[in-house]
Amino acid sequence: MNTNSTPPGADLPEHPDFLWRNPEPKKSYDVVIIGGGGHGLATAHYLAKNHGITNVAVLEKGWLAGGNMARNTTLIRSNYLWDESAAIYEHALKLWEGLEDELGYPILFSQRGVLNLAHTEQDIRDSVRRVEANKLNGIDAEWLSPEEVKQVCPIVNISDDIRYPVQGATYQPRAGIAKHDYVAWGFARSADEAGVDLIQDCEVTGFTVDGERVTGVRTSRGDIACGTVALCSSGHTSVLLDKLGVRTPLQSHPLQALVSELLEPVHPTIVMSNAVHVYVSQAHKGELVMGAGVDSYNGYGQRGAFHIIERQMAAAVELFPVFARAHLLRSWAGIVDVTPDASPIVGRTPFENVYVNSGWGTGGFKVTPGLGSCYAHTIAHGEPHPYVAPFSLDRFTTGALVDEHGAAAVAH
Repeated sequence: MNTNSTPPGADLPEHPDFLWRNPEPKKSYDVVIIGGGGHGLATAHYLAKNHGITNVAVLEKGWLAGGNMARNTTLIRSNYLWDESAAIYEHALKLWEGLEDELGYPILFSQRGVLNLAHTEQDIRDSVRRVEANKLNGIDAEWLSPEEVKQVCPIVNISDDIRYPVQGATYQPRAGIAKHDYVAWGFARSADEAGVDLIQDCEVTGFTVDGERVTGVRTSRGDIACGTVALCSSGHTSVLLDKLGVRTPLQSHPLQALVSELLEPVHPTIVMSNAVHVYVSQAHKGELVMGAGVDSYNGYGQRGAFHIIERQMAAAVELFPVFARAHLLRSWAGIVDVTPDASPIVGRTPFENVYVNSGWGTGGFKVTPGLGSCYAHTIAHGEPHPYVAPFSLDRFTTGALVDEHGAAAVAH
């Protein structure tokens, strides 16, 4: 990206004519973070802010925030079923609520609420269960009738004359969206000001190992010695860990999304449906942002299969007839890493100074500040933060899974 540019129309504070430096890598760092997306940048920010650790490099093989951070649908919510999931996502949501002030940078965080639609009797049972679990965890959640859904979002079709009539919905009023690239730029700018080196066009090709420690990373820009390695490479995590001989239960899939042409503001909230599998919000400029489920095959391509888009559009038109004549502007795909229990892996690896953060599947963006703060704590103290402790790699041998598959409605 062009680091000499600023977001159009942003009311930015005084700053030099760049958002961050573009330094040459040093010979060694205390911490090397692999992956310059939202999680890597947030981790660097909180290492500096909360722990005073600034001899840090963030290595990105492309351009900062050009991977999944630029390829998501920007939804933010915390209404997950299980206590462990709800805790980390609610921690993140509370940080989102003050993040613009913390970073001193506009992120366009808009708390417009999210509706998770129910279409069957089983949907209703699962949804009401999740609402009650959310309330026990102090998370704002309500169960709405179809008529109440219509009051929140008047353009939703609640007619009985469709494939899957709307039977009701869960509603989290504090959920919302944010401008993903502004979020990344805010974290990058803060980390850079603290002295963190953000190094683009720097692909990690291997590691140097001494017993149970990694002593350095091999990159396309030379070898770099390090005290600690922190992985933040989402869909490519398993590729990097393979170089260390560490096996993980991760699978990478394309996840597609698309936007429409610019429209008048008519969609006041976020609507998600698992039965017909589409989720729709309207961005600040006016385009509809729509997503679907992951493509079923494994792959690292940043485009997906056409039939997913076709089904996604059919579902969107069914739920929102007002959009029947809207034109598709562009589509894209990210590479999501998924675990067997649909929960992340955060914490130690068999190497004593290598930490892993992966497996967020389709929920990585919404947890960005929460994960960054907890991962930084884990790296700084050598022990997992309580919010990420349940997501250790060894749960796949102990059986202490956090099974969010199907438990929190649509996975995004």
